[in-house]
Amino acid sequence: MTAFLASVTGPAEAEIAIAGGADIVDLKDPGKGALDAVDLETVRETVKRVAGRRPLSAVAGEPGLDPHSFRTSIRNVAECGVDYVKCGIHEPSRLKETLEALKHVTGRVRTVAVFFAEHGLPVDDLPDCAAAGLAAVMLDTAGKDGRRLTQMVEPAGLRAFVDAGRRAGLLVGLAGSLEPPDIARLLPLGPDILGFRGALCAGDNRTGPIDLEKVAGLRALIPQDAGPMAAHDPDYRLLADRHYAREERGEAGGLDRITVRDFVIPISIGAYSHERGAPQRVRFNVMAEVRRRNRAADDMGGVFSYDVVTDAIHAMAVSGHVAVVETLAERLAATVLAHEQVRAVVVRIEKLDVGPGSVGIEIERRKNAETASVLELFPTSIGGAGPKGAS
Repeated sequence: MTAFLASVTGPAEAEIAIAGGADIVDLKDPGKGALDAVDLETVRETVKRVAGRRPLSAVAGEPGLDPHSFRTSIRNVAECGVDYVKCGIHEPSRLKETLEALKHVTGRVRTVAVFFAEHGLPVDDLPDCAAAGLAAVMLDTAGKDGRRLTQMVEPAGLRAFVDAGRRAGLLVGLAGSLEPPDIARLLPLGPDILGFRGALCAGDNRTGPIDLEKVAGLRALIPQDAGPMAAHDPDYRLLADRHYAREERGEAGGLDRITVRDFVIPISIGAYSHERGAPQRVRFNVMAEVRRRNRAADDMGGVFSYDVVTDAIHAMAVSGHVAVVETLAERLAATVLAHEQVRAVVVRIEKLDVGPGSVGIEIERRKNAETASVLELFPTSIGGAGPKGAS
């Protein structure tokens, strides 16, 4: 499962986070910067208040010029009784030096390295993090200026970070001014942890106090497939291809159709040699038939996000050359159908730069169907009548 991490400032907010259903309580000072530590007395008081009910992490700061002081800071936080100690990596050029310093503490302290999207993705460095004995890595945003991680890094980049970390045997977390609509976009990537601060606070002000109702609202959007984590042996593995939550049992609320229309993006596609290395405009129209939840559709817990579709298209656009549109259509249909709410999907893809008109294909795929038909190119389900066939 993906664990829900709530960043708090001390014992009082830790109680709110636990009451709202957070899986991990994370101590830091949001008033100073992206990853600043609270004082050690606050850490000790929070450890005492949490009393092992949740895994507890705490920020130790970021590497300074003195490796000895850096290691001492990590040890001091760990000796307060937390389960994980987080340190920020603001200078990727000094990562090798930082990891060398961490080797002296990782055998006794479970350490989390936090990288920042502004400095690029350290995908190639994650095996070195594992070799140094780190327990986990996270990707966050350094400048808390309102820009979210999902605005700064494309889905393909986030997936590459998560996949590289998991291949290295690390727990992998994502954070960075995340909001409720981001959850549906990030869960399919398979992170072990999603971290939040501003979205938990009244008025979305990350320096203000966290709000119980907001914590509970986020909890409802992240699937819970097990009970509370054991504080000393957590397993935050995602159950693959899940949406917001388990589908409710009993009578369904009906079916809705989510549409993405006239979404045009350049893609390297084509069977001819001259088409390689020359991206062409490709237009996507997608209709997903989703089971409506038995609740009012007044928040992200009651709807299926169209971002899931557009993120999948963006990811395919950077995944390498594709010979035929049929391949794109099948990949996109399979990605959308992986979400439990989706019952069927219609995908239409057209190449726009092959002549005066457009050519393409439309397919319909349904869950649990033994066969799936290739439909007319322009059926009324997407809009308008037109010629039959596919290219």
